[in-house]
Parts: sequence; C-alpha cells; structure tokens
Amino acid sequence: MNRAEQTSSLSGGCAMELGVLVYRLYRALTYSASPFLHLHTRWRRLRGLEHSRRWHERFGHPSAVRPPGSLVWFHAVSLGEGMAAIPVIRRCSEMKPEMTILMTTTTVSAFEVIKKQLPVGVLHQQFAPLDTPVAIDRFLGYWKPNAIVIMENELWPNLIMSAAQLRIPLALLNARMSTKSFKRWSSPLLLPLASLLLSKFSLIAPLSTLQGIHFQLLQAPPFVINFSGDLKYVVNKFYVSSGTSESIRDLKAELSDMKVWIASSLHRGEEEVILGVHNLLLQSHPDSVVIIVPRHPHHGHQIAQKLRNDGQSVALRSRNEKITSKKTNIYVVDTLGELREFYGVAPIAVIGGSFFPELTGHNVSEAAAAGCAVITGCHVGHFSHMVKAMQQANPLSITQVSSKLELREAVELLMSNPEILEARQRASKEVYESLSSCIISNVWNLLNLHIFRGK
Repeated sequence: MNRAEQTSSLSGGCAMELGVLVYRLYRALTYSASPFLHLHTRWRRLRGLEHSRRWHERFGHPSAVRPPGSLVWFHAVSLGEGMAAIPVIRRCSEMKPEMTILMTTTTVSAFEVIKKQLPVGVLHQQFAPLDTPVAIDRFLGYWKPNAIVIMENELWPNLIMSAAQLRIPLALLNARMSTKSFKRWSSPLLLPLASLLLSKFSLIAPLSTLQGIHFQLLQAPPFVINFSGDLKYVVNKFYVSSGTSESIRDLKAELSDMKVWIASSLHRGEEEVILGVHNLLLQSHPDSVVIIVPRHPHHGHQIAQKLRNDGQSVALRSRNEKITSKKTNIYVVDTLGELREFYGVAPIAVIGGSFFPELTGHNVSEAAAAGCAVITGCHVGHFSHMVKAMQQANPLSITQVSSKLELREAVELLMSNPEILEARQRASKEVYESLSSCIISNVWNLLNLHIFRGK
C-alpha cells in the first residue's frame, strides 16, 4: 500500500469512528428524550391531535398479529411516498405470495387513502415507531422483518443501525434529498454519520441522476446505488379506482358545455394566484369554470367560505353541491383521494406547489396520465427532474410559467384553440406512457437481487 492509499485508509477510518461517535451521541439523546416524547404524545392525544386508538404505535407497540414466515416492512412518511410504494408492494405480493408485507405510514391522511389501495393480505399499521431506541427495538423485536424497504428520504439513525446489527437488509427506493437536507447532511459534523448510515444499505435507488450524485457525495457505497426510474410515474398505472362516482359523472355532465380547468395541490396563498387568473379569463371566456383542489381539505373549506363572504357563488365538493347557475364558476374540492377522478373532468391541469419560491412542486405525471394539458409554475424542486424529462421527450407535454400573466396566457391559449389543446393533451399522455414503462420491472429486479437475494 502506497502513502496515498495509507492516508486515504486512515482518513476513512477516522471518519467512520467519528460517525459512530455522533451516532452514539444521537442514541443517548433520543434515549433520554423518550419519556418526554411519550408525555408529549399523550398531551397531543388529549387535544385530539393524535389518533385516539393508534397513538401507541408510535412507541413500537403492534396493532396486529405477526403471521409466521418471512415478512418485509415497507415504510413511507406521507401520502405521496405511500402511493409510490403501492406498485412495488403489488409486484412483491404477486412474485412472493408466501411473504407477508407490512406497511406503515406517518400521517393520518396517508393511512386513510393508502389502506384502500393495498392488496388483500397486506398488513397496514398506521404509524411507524418514533426513532428512539426503545420504540425501534420493540418494533423490530415483535415484527422481526426479513427486509426493510424505506421510501424516499427517511434516514433514521436508530432504525438503520438497529436493522444493520440484526443483519436485516435495507433498501431506500425513490431515494431523494432536498437541497436543504443535503446541505445539512454534508456538514462536517453530520457527514460522517450520513456515510455510516448509508453504508448499511444494500440498495439505494435514486429517483434521478442528480439525487444519485447527492448520495455519492454523502459517501454511499457506489455498488449499492442503482437507477430504476421514478416510481411516481407509475402510481397511476396501479391505482385502484372504486369507479367514477355518480356525483362526478353528474358534475362532468353539468360542465359539458363549459370550458373547464383544474388547479390542484394548491398550497396556502396559491389560490389567490389561481382566482386572479380565473377572474381575468372570465372576461374573454364567461363560460369558464375552475376546479380548485387544495393540498389539504380544510383549506378548501376556508377558501369556499372566504369567497362566499365576498359574495361569490361557489360549489363545495364535500356537500355535493351542484353547479346549478351560470353564476357558479368555482368548484372547490375539500375531500381526499379523488384527485385522479377530477383530472378526468378537466382537460387543462395547473399543478400547484410551484408558484412560490419556498415550495417544491408536486407530481405532474398524474395529470399527464389522465391526458390533461399540463401547466406548472417554475418552483418545482423535488419534481424538477420529472418536468425536465417530460420537456425533453416532447416540449408540448408540459408548460412552465413564471408569473400570473404567463399562467393566464397559457390557459387562454388552450381555451381558445381546440387543436392546440388536443395536441398538448396527446403529448402529455404519450410522454407519460413512455417514461413510465419498465420502472416496476426494474425495481423488482433490483429488490430481488440486492434485498431478497434471489430467494
């Protein structure tokens, strides 16, 4: 070994030791904080902020009986990550019917929607354990998973290190890290810990080349990084619909003679942008209707209430209100789990979470899969790779705008030109079909090779 190799080896050894030291400090802190977290969760439960019956799951207590045989644990934080996991769970269930699959999430909204999408036989515990030593050890000790599949960006030190100690293979699918998180993990104190944690994974499948570079810079072993494609492209292919409801069919009939556009996944404040554009469009297209779908249902109720206080006529989805008058040109969706059906109502889709600098975009492929002409703002963050890939495949498949004026012009163009609208719809659908092909097969092959070991 030459001097350079010796220096590199010593440097790597020191970094690993520092990572272990930082982890031990983290473990001690989370162990000490456990009683306070327990009290805080009980206090939240008393205030109605925690699930009245399932709150104990956060501390590793099970809510179902573990069946005999092998078990793989899938974990996703919220609805988007959970829906991206569904296609993989379905393929695993098909290819390994003898294996039990356990799914956990973190939010109540994710639980309510995802449980309807899971294949028969999959266990769904609402909450994953908090990353404290006691909760993790209790959870792993009861469920005894043969493999753990984590979605997107969950790097919890106690979970990862405990799983590694028990020789449980770990996979990170659709792996991503925001710019803010990457900078934090790259800091001199946390980089050794990040390197230690990532070294415990048998498979890291980044959702883009840029994300792959992020994990390489955080010193993940090169041989565990494998690309398969972004799972959020294939959510729609495996989404199990209960069928278009009668009320949505009625709504589509009501809107058949109107020019309809939908603005989905809106964050607070973005509705002002959409409503401002809609008011301008009404001057040239008085028969236009906008469907507003906020990110959170309670926000929809607030939007409707404010508009009514201002004297405007609004139809609210949760009350199944009809568009009975030409004065009603705003339809607010304040329900969960229906967005895909509503994309079938409107030929033009504006994707929110993209109009303010602090936002990071939302999944544009859902609207493309429904055959909508897709428009988004310029602040797409986590979904920049998806927008870029679609634009490279066909520039007509998605339109990015940077101002309210550009948004109005983009929607106006589509409303005024049926041929252009049809071309944009066709382009988005074709690009979606192209980009979503083979992803699930790629992911399954990687899991089978690196996690299930071909067994």
